Amino acid sequence: MSELARWYVVHTYSGYENKVADSIIKAVENRKFQELICEVKVPTETVTEITEKGKKEVERKVFPGYVLIKMVMNDETWYVVRNIRGVTGFVGPGSKPVPLTDEEVMRLGVESNEIEINFAVGDSVSITDGYFGGFIGRVNQIDKEKGIVRVTVSMMGKDVPVELSLDQVAALG
Repeated sequence: MSELARWYVVHTYSGYENKVADSIIKAVENRKFQELICEVKVPTETVTEITEKGKKEVERKVFPGYVLIKMVMNDETWYVVRNIRGVTGFVGPGSKPVPLTDEEVMRLGVESNEIEINFAVGDSVSITDGYFGGFIGRVNQIDKEKGIVRVTVSMMGKDVPVELSLDQVAALG
């Protein structure tokens, strides 16, 4: 059931984000909804504030007044979340909650598709997908943040630099 879960945005009273998130987690445990409501997040970022007393690290909410919930939307889950003290509603037109798109989820950094890299610069890799699928290449550069790898492929006696996404290559052997 949890593979059907999507990310939704819940609007709360400002300053109640953590309290709402905790209440949702408690409600999930009490009703045994772990399969239906998978994750609850209050996105935060650490910023450095400079005051007359010097620098200090402060955790700040990225979206004040909002809580993100990964859940399977149905009448029961909607009712449970909607009736948590401090929740003013789901984000969406009227009373219809609209899930975030996969692109929005990635852009907001809510979920990160962690790709395990089992190769390093200088290693030979097999290209598993795309135009160069089936070719063997040598890794020149890995950029985890952008999710890309630069590989040199030998084609017709020439070395051709190719930029691929990390999930398009696999370590040999």
